[in-house]
Amino acid sequence: MWAYQKRLQYPVKINIKNKDLRMAKMLISQYGGSQSELAAALRYLNQRYTMPDNRGRALLTDIATEELAHLEIIATMIYQLMKNATPEEIKAAGLDGHYAEHKKALYPTDANGVPFTITYISTTGDYKADLMEDMAAEQKARAVYENLIDLTTDLDVLGPLLWLRQREVVHYNRFKELFDMYIEEGL
Repeated sequence: MWAYQKRLQYPVKINIKNKDLRMAKMLISQYGGSQSELAAALRYLNQRYTMPDNRGRALLTDIATEELAHLEIIATMIYQLMKNATPEEIKAAGLDGHYAEHKKALYPTDANGVPFTITYISTTGDYKADLMEDMAAEQKARAVYENLIDLTTDLDVLGPLLWLRQREVVHYNRFKELFDMYIEEGL
């Protein structure tokens, strides 16, 4: 069980001032796309059971729950970017299909509207293969954040994106350290 603190890791609750539906649409990829925070959280929560020791289980649990916190940050950013958007603005941003199904509620899709699928997560039961997959997943998520960073000049959006990108680098490094440790120990 976890102790929940009602605050985001990165303070975006009131920071984003400018409406930008185009950017909101792009951020949806990190909410429910193939390299999303949701995919990462589910992947790590499932893989933790096949780790050979408590160190591995703890690391996957810690990173998975942090990914859930990142999902909350992305959701907060999307809501702020869409604040007070009219149906006409939503339609102009290419979000009319989403609006028709979900209004302004979040639904896990990518930026193209492709719904989240369980095939985005992988688990083999082989902890070495899974850790390699986890390192690759963190690198792919880092790349998506870099792509998103390229799509905005809004400093209120750039701040959390840069922070989230850096967390992907940290996660990659933690997985690599664990993988290397297992190899060194002959596990």
